[in-house]
Amino acid sequence: MAQQTLLQASFGTQSLLTKLLAVVGGSAVIALGAQVSVPMLPVPMTLQTLAVLMVGLVAGSRLGAAAVLTYLAEGAMGLPVFSNGAAGAAYLFGPTGGFLIGFVAMAYAAGLLAERGVARGFLGTALGVAAISALLYVPGLIWLTAVTPLDLGGAVSRGMLPFLAGDLVKSVIAALIVTGAWTTLRARRG
Repeated sequence: MAQQTLLQASFGTQSLLTKLLAVVGGSAVIALGAQVSVPMLPVPMTLQTLAVLMVGLVAGSRLGAAAVLTYLAEGAMGLPVFSNGAAGAAYLFGPTGGFLIGFVAMAYAAGLLAERGVARGFLGTALGVAAISALLYVPGLIWLTAVTPLDLGGAVSRGMLPFLAGDLVKSVIAALIVTGAWTTLRARRG
């Protein structure tokens, strides 16, 4: 059974304009998250994954995925939305390409958590987004081994292990924000 997302609960029936603003606004949130970056090679550490999760959790599966696709299109067209202001279609084929494409599925899956009512409580949200974050490594590491000289072990040690603790922290932050938003929304409605 489908539940309301935070966006739907906050703004009621969604008009085309609301959906458009959610997609464009979501892509802007992701772009901002990409700019909060710790340079690492071959994959920088950013707040982008937290932003992608939040967009999916708030907007839902379809709008969340559409926001990520919009973000990727903006970057491919030359807008400086990727990490450290990078832009261009070639960036999608670089070492981070698998992670960038995986963000579409990540936002969709986070949105499904919200639509299924799992992302209402702290524990369900934190565990759900931690699992989704772990799944992002599948396309990310596959792509990283395909476009760099790294073998799978090297890709894991350079493209996954340094990020695991941050992923857990981001999962807790996402859960705190979402459960806090639901609590606030319920309190305002009395």
